[in-house]
Amino acid sequence: MQRLKQPAQQKHGQAPMPVAGMLSASHKPSGSIMNLNEYTGLELLQAMARGDLPAPSITKTMPMDLQEAREGYVRFGAQADERHLNPMGGVHGGFAATVLDSVTGCAVHTMLEAGVGYGTVDLNVKMVKAIPRDTPLIAEGKVLHLSKSIGVSEGNIRTIDGVLLAHATATCAILRR
Repeated sequence: MQRLKQPAQQKHGQAPMPVAGMLSASHKPSGSIMNLNEYTGLELLQAMARGDLPAPSITKTMPMDLQEAREGYVRFGAQADERHLNPMGGVHGGFAATVLDSVTGCAVHTMLEAGVGYGTVDLNVKMVKAIPRDTPLIAEGKVLHLSKSIGVSEGNIRTIDGVLLAHATATCAILRR
């Protein structure tokens, strides 16, 4: 596996996180372990967007594609399909909630230094219109506030034409070692 651009410095005593934990079945590690704790959240997400690192497995369950990551902001493409239907035949609200959790959390992740993680502690989702099936969508997340212990972000899912389908706010705990 090729090495990414200049990594941020790892803190002494942190154990390496093997990339293999994030690999899809089609991606084979080269035998070396890349220490993901050496990279900032932004560096990791940009590497995933470029295809230098594999996407997390949730992007197969909920078809999502990280298209852009910059400090405090992410954009994903997403598309619900027949696997995401509720008993009435519409797209289950959990699809939107999962996509919104991803964009709000990843937006916070772009602001974190190497070796620092996060976890969603609150996600407030508002469904504005039904999520369409088999239709390309855009999901965006941006950071509203970041402190040493929490990150607050918001996200939305829109059609390609800009119609708002769902909105969320999230609070993430910042997990420092």
